[in-house]
Amino acid sequence: MLRAHRWSRGQYLVTPIQSLNRTEFVVLVATLISLVALGTDIILPALTKIGGAFGVERANDTQLLIGGFFVGLSVGQLLSGPLSDSLGRKPIIYLGLSLFAIGCCISIISPNFEIMLAGRVLQGFGAAGPRIVTVAMVRDQYEGRAMARIMSFVMVVFITVPMIAPALGQGIMIFAHWRGIFVALLIVAGIGFVWLAIRQPETLAHDQRRELSLAGNLTAAVEVFRQRASSGYMLAGGVVFGAFFTYLSTAQQIFHEIYEAADLFPMYFAILAVGLGAASFTNANLVLRFGMRRLSNLALIALNIWSFGFLLLIVAFQMPVGLWMFIGWAIVALYCMGMLFSNFNALAMAPLGHIAGVGAAVVGSVTTLIAVTFAVVIGQLFDGTVVPLIVGFGVCGAISLIIVLITGRGLKGVDRADQATTAS
Repeated sequence: MLRAHRWSRGQYLVTPIQSLNRTEFVVLVATLISLVALGTDIILPALTKIGGAFGVERANDTQLLIGGFFVGLSVGQLLSGPLSDSLGRKPIIYLGLSLFAIGCCISIISPNFEIMLAGRVLQGFGAAGPRIVTVAMVRDQYEGRAMARIMSFVMVVFITVPMIAPALGQGIMIFAHWRGIFVALLIVAGIGFVWLAIRQPETLAHDQRRELSLAGNLTAAVEVFRQRASSGYMLAGGVVFGAFFTYLSTAQQIFHEIYEAADLFPMYFAILAVGLGAASFTNANLVLRFGMRRLSNLALIALNIWSFGFLLLIVAFQMPVGLWMFIGWAIVALYCMGMLFSNFNALAMAPLGHIAGVGAAVVGSVTTLIAVTFAVVIGQLFDGTVVPLIVGFGVCGAISLIIVLITGRGLKGVDRADQATTAS
């Protein structure tokens, strides 16, 4: 049974009668979603050792341990969302956490790089459950700017993961084998499983569940692509997040090979994560006043000016990009990127409240698949300099901005959702 509540600034939300308070709900959602960030960032300091242990000849090939995770995540999201619309949110999260744990076990005992890569794909596949279904849980209870605000608070908590994950991974390798990293991931998955089971009520009532039907899910998926806002912001998000995925895939090589700062990599990675966290906090405080579309457009414009301006500067004056010069560029670029995550997701989901599970699955899967494709292409261009990454941010940002401007024409329905004047 559900009941509606009026929220600040005229916003509405729909919550279960016995729902968690907002703070605990935000932290729980952030913990479950953080498996994605933790699953990628914690192994970054270990990529060189993993590659050496399995005799990987090309350093760029170790990026596949990040890309493979995201491939599994992309495929898993397609299944997790529709199943959660039919079976409920919590059972699918349980299933995802279990598959993630199995993938960790495979990585722990893997005898070669291929088996390790298979374990990483399964980890991504399993992480899709918590990642995508928690978004549907949020959409079950919030909409429009209210959803963007909650997701921004989630990102504020979530951002601590990339700040500490590399340091955690490096710390584990000091006291144990690099395989101990996957033991730590098992523990986090277990904590999320128990916390969800004990504290969080199911957010999808039985009378709101959809019949598990392939034809019905395909129809719902087609509807996602037919919705101008959903398809447009899904595509724009996939392109621009491709630059972010490239950063994740190449960060270890950049700090190890270019700047010879292997020991301090976790610290520098945490410094750059501050940009993402600051952006999420800023967005949470401004989105109710200015709206998702305006903030997203401004962030994309700033990302383009900053990246292309920086590129022009170093090319025109043939300037070497020193460590702190790179960090200065990256922290601003990641701040712009951080303004897009929750807004693009909320804008794409705005028309999909009646098919939140399928909608979250399609939006998440397609966005991830596009981003991985761009990341693999840009990442393989790594040539011992930071230029390919900077070019990637500029190009991806420009393409995304064009898509957003085209999408934004005549979206009166999304304007209403952006203002979130009624409960779903």
